[in-house]
Amino acid sequence: MREAPEMDYEVVFATLEKVCQDNISVFCGPSRLPHGTAVERLVTCVKQIQEHGRALEPVVTSFTAVYHHYDFDAQTPGNGYRTLVKVLEACLLHIIHKARYIASSYSNPFFRVDHNTSEMEAYCSALCQLRALLHLAQQLINDNDCGQLYSLQDKDLSRSFVQEYSSMHKACFYGRCLGFQYSPSIRPFLQTVVISMVSYGETYGKQQSGLGTAALSLLTSGKYVIDPELRGAEFERITQNLDMQFWKSFWNLTESGLLTGFNRIASKQVQVNFTMTVPPVTLRLPLASDPRLSVTVSPPIAHWGPGPVHMRLISYELREGQDSEELLVLSRAKPPPISTHLPWVQKQPRSPWLLIHFHGGGFVAQTSKSHENYLRSWSKELNVPVLSVDYSLSPEAPFPRALEECFYAYCWALNNCHLLGSTAERVCLAGDSAGGNLCITVSMKAISTGIRIPDGIMAAYPATLLTTDASPSRLLTLIDPLLPLGVLTKCINAYAGIDYQTVQPAMGSSTLSTLSRDTAMLLSDLTQGASNWIQSFLDPRRTSGRSLSRSSSQRQTETHMSNQASVPNSGAQLCYPQGFEPLRSESLAMVNPTSCPVIKNPFVSPLLAPNSMLKGLPPVHIVASALDALLDDSVMFAKKLRDMGQPVSLTVAKDLPHGFLSLYQLSKETDVAAEVCVARIREVFEQENPPHDLREKDLTEK
Repeated sequence: MREAPEMDYEVVFATLEKVCQDNISVFCGPSRLPHGTAVERLVTCVKQIQEHGRALEPVVTSFTAVYHHYDFDAQTPGNGYRTLVKVLEACLLHIIHKARYIASSYSNPFFRVDHNTSEMEAYCSALCQLRALLHLAQQLINDNDCGQLYSLQDKDLSRSFVQEYSSMHKACFYGRCLGFQYSPSIRPFLQTVVISMVSYGETYGKQQSGLGTAALSLLTSGKYVIDPELRGAEFERITQNLDMQFWKSFWNLTESGLLTGFNRIASKQVQVNFTMTVPPVTLRLPLASDPRLSVTVSPPIAHWGPGPVHMRLISYELREGQDSEELLVLSRAKPPPISTHLPWVQKQPRSPWLLIHFHGGGFVAQTSKSHENYLRSWSKELNVPVLSVDYSLSPEAPFPRALEECFYAYCWALNNCHLLGSTAERVCLAGDSAGGNLCITVSMKAISTGIRIPDGIMAAYPATLLTTDASPSRLLTLIDPLLPLGVLTKCINAYAGIDYQTVQPAMGSSTLSTLSRDTAMLLSDLTQGASNWIQSFLDPRRTSGRSLSRSSSQRQTETHMSNQASVPNSGAQLCYPQGFEPLRSESLAMVNPTSCPVIKNPFVSPLLAPNSMLKGLPPVHIVASALDALLDDSVMFAKKLRDMGQPVSLTVAKDLPHGFLSLYQLSKETDVAAEVCVARIREVFEQENPPHDLREKDLTEK
């Protein structure tokens, strides 16, 4: 993707200094304006911004001199250090824009001094926290070898990073400043997500159904729309201290019939789209080294013994085999939704290609249904059947259950490609986030088992290191509304099986199975919700039994200096410049560092795999996001494969968050990034000599 020209940071800081001085001159000049305490707050805030800017300029200069050493290559600029500077730039540009507006509009009779002061205070708080992150990144650069993004050996530094995250103030990034670093077209979506989450968090656990809770949340969201400080404080509380079941419940709302119904209306129409259950039977597959011999592949057995694997088949066109009785008997819908009865639908021959997909969701949430939107589009654009695996989720099914099910599904698809409408001459694995991890580890398992490996992998923003080891991009978890560190560690610990009791999921359970019960409860929920909604407007600062007498941004500005005198022990180890300390949260985050030995298993964290386990991987195409906390996972894994001589490509999308595939059709930027993913999959299918063809040629020559 085309790289924008690099910003001249000397000009940015000079402009910041000028607009700050202009504002100070306006409000402290001879003709003092009669706006009272709001003007005093604004002047104090602008002076703090000026101080931060002066301190940050040499820090940014030091980063811009070296951060190119951490890129994958000269044509692919992208790493956590670059991203931190880019985020700081976005914050400074917002401040400059707002300061210019204030200086030019203060005499306007409609100028809202309180509102604009609160805006500047919020960005001042964000700038203070970004300054702290850049100092932490400086320590990473000093402690790591050149080109190394992770502190894999320095456990004390990683532990200090987690402790610092636990105490640092984060609410400013979820209120007025929400999403400032992202593409403007993404920000309304992020605001919707955050408001929905804090509203859902307020009603979560009140003995209501999932859909009922969502309905009640909708009606209680008004106060979070009109009060961004309250929204930020509540989001910080939720992301720091609510349990895993809340996250599963919230993100699984995307599985509800109402939302998926809208999704299907907006997405490409396909001829085949149904779920099926493959029974747990032993499979036999030919050895890649000698197809005359075979190897046995057992069904998934981890934690509760053999069990079926659930999958979804999507095909833009009806193809031979897809309407066979042998396949339809596996369908979970009776009858399966296949357009065989329509006279204008003509059955097409089997495709030479097959795309096998593993969805994201942090190993704990979502299914293929959440990802249907872009999978339907892929099926049409690539003219290929798509098999998406609904693997069992953590914490009920921790590692290695999901990997076993995905590997079994891959093997089953190879044996039964004729039922899926494919001859499987080319097979590509594709997945995002946790699904990207599974694409890599399934391929590693195929190598170790000795069977045919896929012809290529397309991994979007994959998780390749499931630890809390410090890296510059991981510092973004302090400000990321979609992947805060508290959520990331909960997902990792759930997948590792830490502190959770393993239970076998109920067979055939579905969000839709509770729909009738939800509908029955909906009227009472709406009545109660309407009452709470009205009350929230009468008393907009009432939340969770506590009141907020002043705006969070105002309190943050007033307590900035006092925070410097009362810093938790966690910050003492991290050597901030004398006289500076970041803002601190009113309550500590509950973050459990990932220390379980399971996370170092190469099939959990492929970045830690020895070269011998990665040798022989098919071409790996990674599509990462520059504003993703997992960016450094992608960069370091791509570097590792390249240094081994393995075929690998890395593309870094700009200005997009983690999970951009789920935002497909939301903006031009997400569509462009999704098109890159499609292009990489197409490369796998159209390559002249895929890995398994080369092996067959070698065997023939022998």
